[in-house]
Amino acid sequence: MKKQKNKKEVESLNKLRRRIDGIDIEIQQLIAERAKIAQSIGVEKGLTKTSEHYRPEREAQVLREVIKRNNGPLRDDEMVRLFRELMSACLATEEPLKVGYLGPEGTFTQTAVLKHFGHSVRALSLTSIDEVFHEVESGTADFGVVPVENSIEGAVNNTLDMFLVSPLKICGEVELRIRQHLMGRMPKISQIVRVCSHPQSLAQCRGWLAEYLPKVEQVPVASNAEAARRARDEDGTAAIAGDAAAEVYDLRILFEDIEDQTDNTTRFLVIGRQLFPPSGADKTSLLISAGGTKGPGVLSHLLDPLARHGVNMSRIESRPSRRKKWDYVFFVDIDGHVEDEPITKAFGEMESNSNLFRVLGAYPKAVL
Repeated sequence: MKKQKNKKEVESLNKLRRRIDGIDIEIQQLIAERAKIAQSIGVEKGLTKTSEHYRPEREAQVLREVIKRNNGPLRDDEMVRLFRELMSACLATEEPLKVGYLGPEGTFTQTAVLKHFGHSVRALSLTSIDEVFHEVESGTADFGVVPVENSIEGAVNNTLDMFLVSPLKICGEVELRIRQHLMGRMPKISQIVRVCSHPQSLAQCRGWLAEYLPKVEQVPVASNAEAARRARDEDGTAAIAGDAAAEVYDLRILFEDIEDQTDNTTRFLVIGRQLFPPSGADKTSLLISAGGTKGPGVLSHLLDPLARHGVNMSRIESRPSRRKKWDYVFFVDIDGHVEDEPITKAFGEMESNSNLFRVLGAYPKAVL
């Protein structure tokens, strides 16, 4: 009786496996068909470079529809990841996109590149935010990815300052949940002599470090990847970094998720050489200044057209203008695309009231 039952179970299991095999064949055929159609679109439009095929607004629309259609059992983020990789592979059939990022390999910025563009791109590790901008400006990289703000530590000023001198445009954003892990070669936490990490990561984990490693030296380094390299090469050195660094440098994760705030998130910008059309759920970033105008209400006067035209401002940062002392410029994010009629009207009034007015980009809001 038991043998008969086992035989029925095996037959039932084999039947399910054959169904999966059939579905896999269909999926593979549909993927190939999708890739061919994507190639045909490029031929139809006379596009010759992979960067000309890339349409961030179209990808955002596709991914939003994926989320809207999803009824499980896979989570929204898993479905989005699968479709992003599919689009990435289709785009790279001729030649992969070249995307510069703040390296070295194993940083959160590299993770942001792969989250936004998929793994079929050629990710170029660069030594500084300035270099990322320069490589995109020169055409060596098609796009770049740079950090702009962290939900705990605030703005990345180097990125903001580069927009004062660069003609590049913002054409996308990535939000990355930052998971900080303690890692090293040692099997026990008691063997740790020093902890290396980027200053922001040390700051994001200061409460955990004070509680569990109060007497251990904290060493700031240029990047979390550099910290992981030192943890690999030095006895007694541990690092605070993400999953990618542990994998790249072959380190043991001693404690997971040691950041003090569980919703710790970094926002990254995708920079390129052109503006793209609306996607239907966008942001616009601009750079403005009143110049030498002084007195009460100057900033309010600059921004007043946004409120009058019903445009929501989601973020504002000030930075020294570098033109003269105590002179400032403002980086502003608003909801909507620069081509939307209320924004066009508001911008017309704002430009007439400022001595510096520049649209830095209009781009899809981050999808997950």
